[in-house]
Amino acid sequence: MKPSEIRAKDGAQLTQELQALLKAQFSLRMQKATQQLSNSSQIRKVRRDIARVRTIMREKVVAK
Repeated sequence: MKPSEIRAKDGAQLTQELQALLKAQFSLRMQKATQQLSNSSQIRKVRRDIARVRTIMREKVVAK
């Protein structure tokens, strides 16, 4: 997900996106633990997307 796409969303949408990413991260961790994860790079991508969303959420709070 690109930062420009994230910046276009409002606070409620960002919160929903963050919750979805956290659920996806949990699911990927469980798949890894049970040896069902075929592409381990997905964990890294989701973790970075979570960081992007949290950073932009913080930017919006500070800008107010």
